Amino acid sequence: MTQSSRGRHPLPDADSILWSPEPHHLDRANLKRFMELHGAADLDDLMAWSTRDVGAFTEAVLQFLGLRFSTPYDGVVDLGRGPALPRWCPGGRMNITVNCLDRWLESPEGARRTAVVAESEAGEVTTLTYAQLAAEVGRCGNTLRALGIRPGDRVGLLLPMTAEIVVALLAVIRIGGVVLPLFTGFGAGAVASRLSDAGAAALITADGFSRRGATVPLKSVADAALAQLPEIRTVLVLRHSATPADMCPGRDHWWHRLVPDQSPECVPHDTEAEERMMILYTSGTTGRPKGAVHTHCGFPVKAAQDMCFGLDVHPGDLAYWITDMGWMMGPWLVFGTTLLGASCFLYEGAPDYPDLGRLWAMAEGRGLTQMGLSPTLVRVLKSRGSHHHRRRDLSRLRSFGSTGEPWNPEPWRWLFEEVGGGRIPIVNYSGGTEVSGGILMNNPLRPAKPAAFSAPCPGMDAVVLDEEGRPVRNQVGELAVRTPWIGMTRGFWRDEDNRRYLETYWSRFPGVWVHGDWALVDDDGHWWILGRSDDTINLGGKRVGPSEFESILVAHPAVVEAGAVGVPDELKGAEIVCFCVLEEGFSAGEDLEAALGERIVEEMGKPLRPGRVLFVPDLPKTRNAKLMRRVLRAAWLGEDPGDTSGLVNPEAVDAVRAIAAQG
Repeated sequence: MTQSSRGRHPLPDADSILWSPEPHHLDRANLKRFMELHGAADLDDLMAWSTRDVGAFTEAVLQFLGLRFSTPYDGVVDLGRGPALPRWCPGGRMNITVNCLDRWLESPEGARRTAVVAESEAGEVTTLTYAQLAAEVGRCGNTLRALGIRPGDRVGLLLPMTAEIVVALLAVIRIGGVVLPLFTGFGAGAVASRLSDAGAAALITADGFSRRGATVPLKSVADAALAQLPEIRTVLVLRHSATPADMCPGRDHWWHRLVPDQSPECVPHDTEAEERMMILYTSGTTGRPKGAVHTHCGFPVKAAQDMCFGLDVHPGDLAYWITDMGWMMGPWLVFGTTLLGASCFLYEGAPDYPDLGRLWAMAEGRGLTQMGLSPTLVRVLKSRGSHHHRRRDLSRLRSFGSTGEPWNPEPWRWLFEEVGGGRIPIVNYSGGTEVSGGILMNNPLRPAKPAAFSAPCPGMDAVVLDEEGRPVRNQVGELAVRTPWIGMTRGFWRDEDNRRYLETYWSRFPGVWVHGDWALVDDDGHWWILGRSDDTINLGGKRVGPSEFESILVAHPAVVEAGAVGVPDELKGAEIVCFCVLEEGFSAGEDLEAALGERIVEEMGKPLRPGRVLFVPDLPKTRNAKLMRRVLRAAWLGEDPGDTSGLVNPEAVDAVRAIAAQG
């Protein structure tokens, strides 16, 4: 941020409370019930206890969630190796699928309750009760055992968002395997590199899937990846789209020929609570992707806690998050809902197909109670489909969730006021794959400001630090966490000495997790995320975050989306280049470029005038609509953008390169 911005809020309306809890929010809130059980006078009192006594708080969460251990743990946490390398639930044994499935089968009501609702782009719907899901997981688990998959084996998961992906995810874990979810938009190279890095023994995939009315082949991508991995000798293939698929004799097996004939009873492997359960890969700016390691008592517990306290999910709720299983919010949705006895909704396809009303049609038709979406998607919906929600009954929808990137105030207001009618709170949520959920999150007990977070998640000792590691308020600094939490990654795969993990998160300040986000907390205790700190731009000694520029640009009626990056400049050392996607009906040109530049000058000052304001058809984004600024910058400079396998729209990179080539 600029020096002139210190001491003021970074976004418009930052002093406005736009949503406050009403009595019915408080009366039903899981978080309030948890506080009452443990004698917390208010949320501040709870936060102080949760970070002062991590062990007692975590044990209280485990009990509140009703988690069962086949062998009790000796203590909740062992900090003998320091806060970066704690041991959670030492001595305890627990297969998380027992808590996700078996315990709900003990009553007829629980067994009949819906666990999964999956809708295809063509409108076909599959519904599984907890009893049906448990039976399918049992059949799939027994199939994998029969194919030779053993405890500890890594199994790749390259499947569309169908009911079978939930079955496969839980089946691998039930037999003691380590599941490796993969993004269905990956190319063969990205799939191969992750399977190879993990040392995978098997892959579960499908023939293809639908997106925007077209069939996307998936088995052919898997085959191209497997051609580089002769050590993988087992592939289970779901027939889903009737896409022609070559089957390798002895290696490839059709799901429909093996799974239905297996017994639905599958004894869960008796795992240690801290046994590896899942590897989630994240793309770094340099080097190979990081495989964050998660355990049975880690990721699922944090997911369920955040869903319970932040989104206030209850048994019988139907929660949806727009994501792919290859991103953390996919497993987060499955574990969170099944541990709470709720239902997860999956949709295979684009949320704006065949038109921008699809999302609201699903919300009404399926009776969604929570819906997670990205600010980028909201900007698109606002721009191109603002009327579609008006024809739909959204009365069952109790909250919106949001993650992936910082908000701009205008689309936040549109979602809250226009779509939600000022009734439905926006639960802003920020954390990451290595966190297993959130550091910051709105909750049903505290008022909300536009684009802000009302508090840290309980148990997260979050703080904003200046360059010397001192806590600051009303000043932009590094988002950090000062105590461990049960969901934190247990390190990176193939990082046996934890060097890469420790350097990434624990090397800046002793005993403190530095997350890599710029943040600000005000005197009211409300928080803002202002972008990745590695996206920060240094202009003449002034640090600026790209979200400041982007918020100003998208507030202009001509701009739908914006991305700002810093690039080298011979005279100034660095300058800002802004990329804008325009609303329909607006034309790119020198006049608009000048007007947008002047708008930034008015808000930020003359020293921060952008060097260029350029117009592009799209910005490089991941499937969950997260803007990839490092890729944008590299494309403009003609540099290697690093790992781009997570992009849903690689053509956006080519468009930026073409503009750069024109000068």
